[in-house]
Amino acid sequence: MKASLLFAALLGLAGSIYLPIASAQAPLEAPNRFAAQPVAAERFEIKGMLVERHGSGPRAMVLIPGLSTGGWVYGQMVRDFAPTHTVYVVTLPGFDGRPPVAGDPFDNARAALGELIAARKLVRPVVIGHSIGATLALALAQDLPQGIGGVVAIDGLPVFPRTEDMPPEARAAMAEGMRKQMAALSGPAFVAQQHQYMRGIGMVDMGKADDAARLTSRSDPAAVASYMAAVLSRDLRPGLAGIRAPVLLLVPYYGPDAVVLNNITMADKLAYYRELMSGTPQLQVVAIDKARHFAMIDQPEAVADAIRRFIK
Repeated sequence: MKASLLFAALLGLAGSIYLPIASAQAPLEAPNRFAAQPVAAERFEIKGMLVERHGSGPRAMVLIPGLSTGGWVYGQMVRDFAPTHTVYVVTLPGFDGRPPVAGDPFDNARAALGELIAARKLVRPVVIGHSIGATLALALAQDLPQGIGGVVAIDGLPVFPRTEDMPPEARAAMAEGMRKQMAALSGPAFVAQQHQYMRGIGMVDMGKADDAARLTSRSDPAAVASYMAAVLSRDLRPGLAGIRAPVLLLVPYYGPDAVVLNNITMADKLAYYRELMSGTPQLQVVAIDKARHFAMIDQPEAVADAIRRFIK
């Protein structure tokens, strides 16, 4: 079961780079369901990171997308929470058409998020992250133990699944190998890979998967590869005990996928994720059923309800 989880996790971060590229066919262009997004009240940049502010409620939220995605991935969440909160949605450098920046992308994003909280004088915001955005949210909670009011991690962890027992040098070598392999993709090959990933494990609805892939294909392949390697090479578990904010880990589960994962059950997946979060002082682990990696798109109401209960 754990070996299968490693395979699935590698696909979840890198996309389906192991699948035959020629098998993916991009659909004909049509109106993109993710194109119509809430209009931001304000837009600005910090260290190359785009920030869009929605709403003006008394409590702040910071939403961090995952690999290759932009703020559009949180469109419904903005609609759900902007009427009662001040919501800051970020897009990381190199993603969604944004230019990349030099240096370690994870460290740059980590610093930019800290600067956002300081510059806007945000009082204990709730930080919500998806995938590598969740890893960044956990890092931020370690950096600012008294400054974060809560963390919601949507299918994202402090260490890349099934590397938790690797020595640092082995993890670093794997990260560099993945970086080189992913960075070699460009043009049609990168577009095809994004469609394969979204259809394979990204989303349940194939129409949504294709629309999302059209947008993730705007990301810079080299930047995507660098973020991928940065996350693969890190292990944030030693700092989990220092997190003072409550943490909600949302774990998507899609039954039809279990057949290719040694029939992993929801209980198996929840137990494994909880194991990787061991040591977190205030941890809730909640399953989101009938959802793949992008749980907030597959099951937006279930995700929003879980967050409302958490921050109440």
